[in-house]
Amino acid sequence: MTHPMTPAMSAISSCGALALLLAFLTGGAFAAACDPSAADYAGRRGKTIHVSKLGDDSDGSSWAKAFHTIQQGLQAVPDDQGGHRVIVRPDTYAEANLYPSHKGAAGSYNVLMGDVDGKLGSGATGWVVVDTGAPEVIVRTDHSVKVGNPPWKILETGDPKAEWGLKSVDWWGMFKCDPKFSCEICDRWVFRNLYMCGAEGGSGWDLTFKKGAPFSVIMEDCVGVGRFAGICVGAHVGRPDEPVVFRRSYFMCMDWWGDAAGAYVRAENPKPHDYPDAVFEDCTLVGPDNALQAGNPGFDGYTRVKLKDCRLIVLNFSQPHGQPSTGVIYSTIQGKFLHVDIEDSVLMGYKIFGSGGKQYGSGERPDGGPISYALKGKVQAYVHYRQPVPEGMERLRFWPVEVFQHLLPPGPPTGAGKMAPAGTPVRPELTRLPFSFHRSMENTPFMYEGRPLIALNHRDDTKNKTDEYTKSMYLYILDLRTGDEVARFGEGHSFVSAFVNGKELNVFASQGTNRDWFQSIYRFSTTDLKTWKRELAIPLEGKAHLFNCSVCRDEQGYVMAYESNLPRQWVFRFARSKDLSTWEKVPGLLFMDPANMCACPALRYFRPYYYVIYTHEREVRPGQRGWVPMMARSQDLITWELSPFNPILTPAAGEGTNNSDVDLFEMDGKTYVYYATGDQATWGNVRVAEFGGGLRAFFESYFPEGAPMVKVSTRRE
Repeated sequence: MTHPMTPAMSAISSCGALALLLAFLTGGAFAAACDPSAADYAGRRGKTIHVSKLGDDSDGSSWAKAFHTIQQGLQAVPDDQGGHRVIVRPDTYAEANLYPSHKGAAGSYNVLMGDVDGKLGSGATGWVVVDTGAPEVIVRTDHSVKVGNPPWKILETGDPKAEWGLKSVDWWGMFKCDPKFSCEICDRWVFRNLYMCGAEGGSGWDLTFKKGAPFSVIMEDCVGVGRFAGICVGAHVGRPDEPVVFRRSYFMCMDWWGDAAGAYVRAENPKPHDYPDAVFEDCTLVGPDNALQAGNPGFDGYTRVKLKDCRLIVLNFSQPHGQPSTGVIYSTIQGKFLHVDIEDSVLMGYKIFGSGGKQYGSGERPDGGPISYALKGKVQAYVHYRQPVPEGMERLRFWPVEVFQHLLPPGPPTGAGKMAPAGTPVRPELTRLPFSFHRSMENTPFMYEGRPLIALNHRDDTKNKTDEYTKSMYLYILDLRTGDEVARFGEGHSFVSAFVNGKELNVFASQGTNRDWFQSIYRFSTTDLKTWKRELAIPLEGKAHLFNCSVCRDEQGYVMAYESNLPRQWVFRFARSKDLSTWEKVPGLLFMDPANMCACPALRYFRPYYYVIYTHEREVRPGQRGWVPMMARSQDLITWELSPFNPILTPAAGEGTNNSDVDLFEMDGKTYVYYATGDQATWGNVRVAEFGGGLRAFFESYFPEGAPMVKVSTRRE
């Protein structure tokens, strides 16, 4: 902002110690390397698809245009090159037998994730619940299929509402699979922040007729509850450097009969190997009979599972002459086919290991021989008093209270550890990045010809009201990756604003004077960053002086918001153009707060809304006034709604009393918000904050559906 009225500000120049910052790994090195949601992801950037019942169900390109079902989102993935994201608003989705249109790719997984904390712009917090028992259909086993385990069929007659409840029918579940459809289509996907329930399996994948194919997925921060398993993965072989990975998740089964366990894993390796087919990290596995089960009668493949920082809980502690559980960890077939690596985990149940050809319903439990295992760190076991504990495990004397507290599934991973009702507005998260542009103020970051650049201005306000003032002013452009200056032009101008129109770069700035403040707004245009054309854009009228401006494109052409010091200090008006060269002022419209300043507009358009960020003066700390950015939106430039999350930034430690002159751009699917700090008198720097989604998601996230909003009008008759 900094509208110079006195020579108080020392020499202001902008310099760029500019480098993109290192981000934190999320969920381990492997996940970060291949997960397009990770900060250090270096793979292919694909399409972002939105799912929300509040969208218009058109193309999924934004929350406003979101698909209504998860299946629509999965089917909208356009190719098998990976890097695509399907983001789902918290709600309950009555869907089953889901499948994507394409696999992911090596180094570039696809993602299906719930926006449980609202940070991706959905405007809600809570679980994304996929209730596979809730679709209103009548499901039965299709006994006409005589080969193998018969699939399900849907009856066309009857009352589906009379059969509300858990759909316990083979093959009916979260992901589609049956003897003729393989879950291999889910290969190289990430699944995150989902609560899956209501049917045979909470979630999982069976490769069926693609048995023995390599398969990799990542599942994080999820809950899976099903009859036979909370999670399952079967008929695959693990990739040495890409196992199936489960992190920070809860899995529970509700049956003891047959192949029933909190987690069920069945690999198809023809011989043992030294790497895991599935990894569980910081997970809770719960079941009446088994917490983890592997193998199945009729199969003889080898399976290897790793458990790290996990809790395995079996509920059946029946007396030995009753029907006690077959083991916390159980191999349905001979024990030699299963190996488990256990690190820093707690296991509780009647006994730890069991194996061997269990005959369902007969009560016969033949011994299938020992399961091989390896231990690391502290591995503890709480068992029936007459049962032995495997060598190397610590036998617990006291009931493991802390472990048993994990019996119930957790709330969604919102950071606070508490579940908020779906639809609760949540403030979008802006993460301040730890660097600044020294001695800077007005700026515009932008992408031009594939390069991230920033337009800045130099101005020495100590020379205000002298013959040297305009000579101290110029505009310049820096390369954000290298910090190099790539252009310098526009001597005697300031209050820079940039707009890219294809191969043409446009820079708008106000013309300075030595003794009469700033005057008209001029346009500088170039196609090579070397030769610049200067022409008048918005002429001065009367006694009003012009300062900051911002340009965006809409269906009619181009719109500019430009700032003035009259009728109060400060307001902004609007102008329109068909070609960026000739501008016509929009009469009768004035964005003004009679009691406060409305300065430094940054204008953007995402149909059907115009969005503007502007600067207000207000109390930023108890007893201390300063400057903060506010946001508003409008469909017609006349009636504006103010964001319920205003102000969008307040000064943090080291930022003085000022967060003003906001401008922003999108790069690699994230939004970077540039803003000036300081005190509006003696110093100022530009800092950057990051938002985890694109520009449209950024603006939409500040206007959550159903939230009350203050409305203002710009119409001035």
